[in-house]
Amino acid sequence: MDQKQCHNGTAFLFSYFYLMKLCLLALLLACCAPAWGQIRLTRLVLQPKQVYELTGSDILVVDTLIMHDSSRIVFSRLKPDIFIHAKKAIFYSGVRFEGKGVHGLPGRKGRPGTSPSSPCSDGGVGMKGTEGTTGGTGINLSLFLADISMKGTLLIDVSGGDGGDGGAGGHGGGGGPGTRLCPGGNGGAGAAGANGGNGGAAGTVTFTSIAIPELRFMLGEKIYISNYGGNHGLGGDGGMGGSPGLSPMGNSKMDGKTGRKGTKGKEGLPGKDGAINFKEK
Repeated sequence: MDQKQCHNGTAFLFSYFYLMKLCLLALLLACCAPAWGQIRLTRLVLQPKQVYELTGSDILVVDTLIMHDSSRIVFSRLKPDIFIHAKKAIFYSGVRFEGKGVHGLPGRKGRPGTSPSSPCSDGGVGMKGTEGTTGGTGINLSLFLADISMKGTLLIDVSGGDGGDGGAGGHGGGGGPGTRLCPGGNGGAGAAGANGGNGGAAGTVTFTSIAIPELRFMLGEKIYISNYGGNHGLGGDGGMGGSPGLSPMGNSKMDGKTGRKGTKGKEGLPGKDGAINFKEK
């Protein structure tokens, strides 16, 4: 075998082993990937008023979950579905699971029309405001509770976020003053108000347990669920019409006309309420 053939053979073997390493690494990553989305704890104890944020994961598996008075578990809004599996859960007074959708942003008010300084000129038309954004969707929460002890109350909030209000329309600009030779300018029309955003849909709460009858009995007594659709955003008010330019001679017939008021924006739609499901283990 000459030197060139030897070099080619060595390069082939190096490429082959390098490719095998990449394949093994990809296989290892694929096997480990499901574990990255899960938090596994033996015991999780929240002290009074403590807040535990479940970020970076959509699954919490814990052998014993103890939530003292007014403690909270807050879910990441980047995860639409959250799963909590607890072999034993103890809830004290005023504890909360929070997965409410974010509120929509209000629209911006439109810019007013220009008011010219030149005589006998009409005022500019106002600019329309921007629409409110839609409220965020509530989290879908699945709870597996093998053994539950209620020493207080639990609130689960997966309501949809409220829609943002529409921005008001800009006011019309004032008309320029009149002269002896020409009437005052008309006021500019006010712009229409923008539409309000829709309310976000609420999430669904699903209970899985061997004690479904007991959980049903607790609902409304020990366990409270807020799964209402978000409120609709209000339509923005229409902009006021611009003031008329007046005659310097006090002759009302030579005055301009008041600009037309803009129309009010439409209200958004309310979000849909969520559901409550029970699955017996």
